[in-house]
Order: sequence, then C-alpha cells, then structure tokens
Amino acid sequence: MLASWLQQCSFEPPQVVLAVNRERYFLDWLVPGVAFTVNILAEGQTHLVKHFARGFEPGQPAFEGIEVVRSDNGTAHLAEAHAYLDCKVTSSVELAGDHVLIVGQVAAGAVQNDLRPMVHLRKNGLTY
Repeated sequence: MLASWLQQCSFEPPQVVLAVNRERYFLDWLVPGVAFTVNILAEGQTHLVKHFARGFEPGQPAFEGIEVVRSDNGTAHLAEAHAYLDCKVTSSVELAGDHVLIVGQVAAGAVQNDLRPMVHLRKNGLTY
C-alpha cells in the first residue's frame, strides 16, 4: 500500500502517523496491536512507487517480483528501500474527510543504504 502521507507525531514514545484513504480495503486490518512496516524509498525508486500506487485487490500478490526481508515482528520490508520502520498500530483517528489517520509506535528500523530519501513536496495543500 502507498500511504497518502506520513509524518512523525511523537518523540517519546517514537510514533508516526500515516494517512490512508478510507476506500482501501486493508484499512480494516490496521487495528491497535497490529504490526506494520513503513518503507522509505530513495530518490529514483519511482518503479516502486508505481508498483504500489495503483493498489491491490484482496488476495492479489502485492510483493510479486520484489525482494522482501522479514522483520522480527513478522512484517516484510523492501530489500532495496532506503530505510524502513517497524511499527505497531496504537490508534486511529476517523476524520470527516476521505482519509483515516493511523498512529504507529516505532519499534525498530534501519537505514539500508547511503542514497537520499525520496521526498515529495507539493506547491499547495489542495492537490496531490
């Protein structure tokens, strides 16, 4: 899945918040206590963005053709990603809009290479 946006929301404990479109079927899986991994891509890894941006139907193999490494918590991170964060859902916030915010406590992570992380900056907050 490709999150709409991600940001740090706490230093102590370390936590991130990711926005997920409420139309995504796997949102039902992201409940408190569930482990998930945030993969941080490097500049130039647009092939991975394209692979995950379209989404997947239930039962469709999302990682087909992509090398993954299993973390201690059982989740998979992308072997070629710049970095990853292993997290556990602590809560979610239902918004009046079209996204749900998922709060995840960071349990572990690593930077896997010396590349620069991919960052997407918008000119304004009205469109992607």
